[in-house]
Parts: sequence; structure tokens; C-alpha cells
Amino acid sequence: MNNTATSDLPALRVVNLEKTYATGTKALNGISLNIPQGSFFGLLGPNGAGKSTLIHCIMGLAMPTGGTAEVMGHDVVKDYRAARQLIGLAPQEVNLDWFLSVEDTLDYHGGYYGMRKAERKERIDELLEAFSLTEKRKINTRFLSGGMKRRVVLARALMHRPKMLILDEPTAGVDVELRLELWKYMSRVNKEDKTTILLTTHYIEEAEQLCDHLALINGGEIIKTGTGAELKKHYNKKTLEDVYLELVGRGELTRSSLTGADK
Repeated sequence: MNNTATSDLPALRVVNLEKTYATGTKALNGISLNIPQGSFFGLLGPNGAGKSTLIHCIMGLAMPTGGTAEVMGHDVVKDYRAARQLIGLAPQEVNLDWFLSVEDTLDYHGGYYGMRKAERKERIDELLEAFSLTEKRKINTRFLSGGMKRRVVLARALMHRPKMLILDEPTAGVDVELRLELWKYMSRVNKEDKTTILLTTHYIEEAEQLCDHLALINGGEIIKTGTGAELKKHYNKKTLEDVYLELVGRGELTRSSLTGADK
């Protein structure tokens, strides 16, 4: 397996990317992004903003109708195989094969990416330990709790040691304890393994806690990018939550207004 990358290239470079569906719906309207290698980049926006469509275009699950996207120099359309090899995806939906055990789920994924048997075994043991799944290795995924299934999805995404990890709402529907556990592991993957992470989320505190840079997306367009501090300064807001509410046109719904603190 060859997932090497040139270190001076951005992990993801998107230029004027467009996606219009056959129904006429324009999901992406000329999006441009530049994500450096090793960064933890957050994509923050409401439902229907274009977050998942952007991911689908990067992953080859949807064909762009304009513009380009490159993963470490590899065009996601023209050089799909090389680009896809460098990415691990943890999708929003739990898309596991219910007839496979946890171990087989990871093993088949590694085999698909060309990992040899001995390498797969070592990596499986490592990931099962990291995600507290060792005792569940022989259990079919359909018998796992929702939180355990979410762990398997994330472990599967990391199985082939991708240079870039895409997390689409990775903690949606999980309890606070598991959310914090996943935060800890994602942060470790980014810092210790130098894995670039692109995170889409609705949780403001998640974006603020984990991401070094953020992009605000709405209506299929990137509205603004920057650090949390830069975004708060640009919008003259005290919190990132207030920035988000301004983005979606609900600036009146600040916490202070709800508690009466601004009266």
C-alpha cells in the first residue's frame, strides 16, 4: 500500500467546486478551501449547507459539476485511486455490515486497501485496544450498542493509516461520556500521528475544543474561514455560538437574550 504524500502540498485544496444535482438543486456554489497537512479543520454550518455534499465530492461518492478538488496533489476525479487511498472516512450514518464481526469489519477494510495479513492483525489489535473494543472483537456489529457501533466506524476509517481523516458528524447521537472519549482520541490522532482531520459538526463546543481552523458554510458557499478567535473578532461576537447564530440568521437567539441577561 502506498499512501505517501508530499509534505509541502496542502492536505486538501478545493477550487471553485460546484455541484448541481439533476433536480436543479445547487448544493455547492463555487467552494474554495485550502487545508494544510497536520491541521484539525472544522466545517461548521446548518443542515443543507453543503457539508456532506462537499465530502461526497471529495470521496468520489458524488461527481462535481465544476471546479476541482485535490488530496495532497491528487485530483479526486482524474486521480481517484491515489486520492482515495490517502483518506479515511467516518460517515454520519453508521454503515456497517451487520453480519460481520468487529474484527472482520476492520480486517476486510484493511484488505481492501492492500494491507498484508500480518500488518492487518497488528493494526486491528492496536485499534481495538484504543477504542476499548477488544472484548467485542468476535461480536457481530448488529449486536453492539449505538456508541460501540460509532467506535467501530471510526476505527475502520483509521484502519489503513490514512494521511487525512474526514469525520462527518462523528459524535451525533452519542452520550456525553463517549463524545468526550472520541474527542480525546481524535485529538491524539491529529497531534501524535500528524493526521489531518476535516470535521463537520453541529456542536459548537466540539468545533471550538478540537479545531485549530474553521470554515463557516451556508447555502453551498464558504462564508468565512479563520481561527475561532478570528471569527469572533470579525463578527464582533463574544462566543463562537453567537457567530454561528449570526451565520444562520438567528442572531436574536443568544444565551443572554434567552436568560434575560441583556435586559
